[in-house]
Amino acid sequence: MNENYFGLEYNTVVPQVIVLRMSHQSMINYCYLVIDHINHQSVIVDPAWDMKKIDLTLLTNKTSLNGILLTHSHMDHIHLAKPLAEKYCCPIWMSNEEIAVSGFSAPQLIGMNMSPWFIGNIYIQPILTQGHTSGSICFLIEDNLFTGDTLFIEGCGLCRDKQSAQTMYASLKFLKNMLNPNTKIFPGHSYRRPPGQKFSLLLRENMYLQFKNENDFVTYRLRENQNDTSFFDFR
Repeated sequence: MNENYFGLEYNTVVPQVIVLRMSHQSMINYCYLVIDHINHQSVIVDPAWDMKKIDLTLLTNKTSLNGILLTHSHMDHIHLAKPLAEKYCCPIWMSNEEIAVSGFSAPQLIGMNMSPWFIGNIYIQPILTQGHTSGSICFLIEDNLFTGDTLFIEGCGLCRDKQSAQTMYASLKFLKNMLNPNTKIFPGHSYRRPPGQKFSLLLRENMYLQFKNENDFVTYRLRENQNDTSFFDFR
């Protein structure tokens, strides 16, 4: 069965998501390889730490790497973007807002507005979700949302000040209004439950999605006596 978006036809075979658990010292990250098995093309989200694991996964699945999607510019999300882009001759995508504030650059870098595009049969919808950084984005691919450090299964990303916390509240509210409850959430970090949980579970159990007003959210998100683990806070 074929469908048509923006005058483009594509096969509706659902792409495969491969979860790659990466570690560096005490840090644990998740990056994701999304594969179109019809065209043997793939994209990777937030690659970091273990080049050999990525190379082996591409080889095992007999797919080419055709793009790198970056949710934001923190090192644990961009660590392998440049070497992968050079090795596989593929583009890197990051939001224009994040490029402007981070100074991240690469010969293969493409600044994005929020227009969707295709790689093979992979239909990619970027969503601006500012708060953790000024240019953070999520990527919606079919019923899979790749959230970086905006939204975790257990919590949400760290906010540095009142303005960023207010912006995070607005971003999470936007996601609550737009996402199907069956959307699978694939965050940059996860501890209690594995990536790929349905958004309906987060709506029930993620406390940062329970706040009814901005002020209460901001007060709690910026509460005292937090440390760097609040990047992944789920208390």
